[in-house]
Amino acid sequence: MILTIETRSGRELISGGVNISSKATVGDLKQAISQANSKYYPSRQRLTLPPQTGQKSGSPLVDGKLLSEYSLSGGSKVVFKDLGTQVGWTTVFFWEYFGPLAVYPLFYFLPGLLYPGIKQAHAKHQVQFWALLYWEFHYAKRILETFFVHRYSKGSMPIANLYRNCSYYWVFAAFVSYFINHPLYTPPPVQQSAVALTLAMVCQLCNLRSHLILRNLRPEGSKEYIIPKGFAFNYITCANYTFEIYGWILFGVATQTVAAFLFVAAGSFPMSQWALGKHKRLRKMFDGKDGRAKYPRRWIVFPPLL
Repeated sequence: MILTIETRSGRELISGGVNISSKATVGDLKQAISQANSKYYPSRQRLTLPPQTGQKSGSPLVDGKLLSEYSLSGGSKVVFKDLGTQVGWTTVFFWEYFGPLAVYPLFYFLPGLLYPGIKQAHAKHQVQFWALLYWEFHYAKRILETFFVHRYSKGSMPIANLYRNCSYYWVFAAFVSYFINHPLYTPPPVQQSAVALTLAMVCQLCNLRSHLILRNLRPEGSKEYIIPKGFAFNYITCANYTFEIYGWILFGVATQTVAAFLFVAAGSFPMSQWALGKHKRLRKMFDGKDGRAKYPRRWIVFPPLL
């Protein structure tokens, strides 16, 4: 059968359409489009049905599903959107986490170069050293999780995300480190910092356990939604975000700097939004109707507030 591939403006993308088997999948169609125009490799494509009256966009075509499941036949139209140059999630996460890992210690080890005109008032405080260890452990852990723990339902994202995410993490690393490692930095009581960073490290380990639970929820390659269970997931929908947020709050308490708390606020807001979206989606999917499981009552991300 021949399918007409059009852009959202109505322009025919491939002259004469794409000739493809009626038993083909959406993935097969993307491969056929890529063969007709190598610029549009599969991960760069978003395919939808034509929008119905009153719709802004038609239903998306999901990889792995048969074209026949969408009632597509000879002469049918498919709407194409170019997602732009793509880059793998692993690549994005590595570079966005490598930046803080490399940038933060510069202010600790090179104060003479990065604080020109300021005399070293005193030797490094113990709190500054502990903060360095915690920061480095966190981002080393994130890089290792990127390669050995996390599984990604999508293989790539727009390359613009790489620049945006790296800017966020790299700039905040410099911002936080500049003030914590400043030669004139006055630390809080050592006992306060020791207790706070010890609890923060516990949060990091709990965050790792949460990520391992999420990894083992379903087989590799599966995109099936499953209710997370075990450990803190029995009480909180996004327990991994919970431990991440609490860990950085405790880091702020340990270092007692405005920069650290601004970093917490900047990171907590999007994580809370993602958690709200996931909680809403799980409650809608697992509504207890027609044999479906009922999603249990849980906090979303920030007990006891949310």
